[in-house]
Amino acid sequence: MFEKMSEEHRNEIMDIYNYYAENSMSAYSEKKLPYDYYDRILEMTGGYPAYAIKSDSKVAGFCFIRAYNPFPAFKSTAEITYFLHKDFLGKGIGKLALDRLETDAAGMGINTLLASITSENTPSLKFHEKYGFTVCGRFPGIGKKFGRSFDIVWMEKKLS
Repeated sequence: MFEKMSEEHRNEIMDIYNYYAENSMSAYSEKKLPYDYYDRILEMTGGYPAYAIKSDSKVAGFCFIRAYNPFPAFKSTAEITYFLHKDFLGKGIGKLALDRLETDAAGMGINTLLASITSENTPSLKFHEKYGFTVCGRFPGIGKKFGRSFDIVWMEKKLS
């Protein structure tokens, strides 16, 4: 089910992300990102777990951890990200992805996971709260998408 993100996943992962960019407040970009942006994702996840989530032969989503901050003082903290293909929502895949990333993070000595979520993404806020994340910060009105202002909500989960 989990395959290390690689070149073969480029188009399907970017298509999933771009669906949310164009159709929801879940992704921060308002327009489609080019397929070349995938190189940036691979770069920012270097040294961290990053997976394409497969169901049969289809990419059902993707998930990864990345450094919260590059300074060594923050090496035990990481940011978590996941997006699922719209046809695979509500099937427990998000929880499987979270479990996998939590296990990997703990194995790397990471004891705090952070999630940056738009205030407009109620399902994600509820998902994270259900699985042990708590709100640790909020930046009111700093984002604007589709002509609407939104907050960034930071949630954290202590793994140890």
